[in-house]
Amino acid sequence: MASAGLQLLALVLALGGVSGVLAATLLPNWKVNMDAGSNIITAIVQLQGLWMDCTWYSTGMFSCTLKFSVLSLPAHVQAARATMVLACVLSALGTCTATVGMECTRLGGDGKTKRHASFAGGLCLVSAGVSGFIPTVWYMKEIMANFLDLTVPESNKHEPGGAVYIGFVSAVLLLTSGMIFCTSCVKKNADAWLHPPKQQPVPTTKPEGNSAYTLKDYV
Repeated sequence: MASAGLQLLALVLALGGVSGVLAATLLPNWKVNMDAGSNIITAIVQLQGLWMDCTWYSTGMFSCTLKFSVLSLPAHVQAARATMVLACVLSALGTCTATVGMECTRLGGDGKTKRHASFAGGLCLVSAGVSGFIPTVWYMKEIMANFLDLTVPESNKHEPGGAVYIGFVSAVLLLTSGMIFCTSCVKKNADAWLHPPKQQPVPTTKPEGNSAYTLKDYV
């Protein structure tokens, strides 16, 4: 029963991780730059994401431009695109597979098959967490290096946006849920190996009516 509760908690964490990595992939605020200018009328907020760049003017106007050219992007942006899409795919696949292997579901067949499904789903979730963790850390490193570079003008310096933090937290949730699914499967396999099911004793009594004749019957 405790294992089923842990798996249910892991499923909730996995769903939160899937939603988080999907939102972080699509949001345009991976990098934020606010330029106040000489007065408040010219104040703008520049947002840069993986797929588009947006500009928010103080007058309320909001415009976005899609990034069609892949080769013109920096290496960390290209890597973030690929790894975040991979994290979305692996997290969705891992959540579906782990749901089949949960004890509280009626899918997956016998116990051995469900344990294999739970372990496979946990591996997918751990891989998705690693795929989401790498681009967020790399992106943060690039932003901090650019911000601390004295040769870069103040107008070209950016700060980490909300999408970076969402991606980092989602990666942690996916890693945690994946490890819970994997460890619960390993624990059940260890219990099955240490405590094998007892075999029922074979009855030795002979059925009535088929008893063999003894020598007394011939006296």
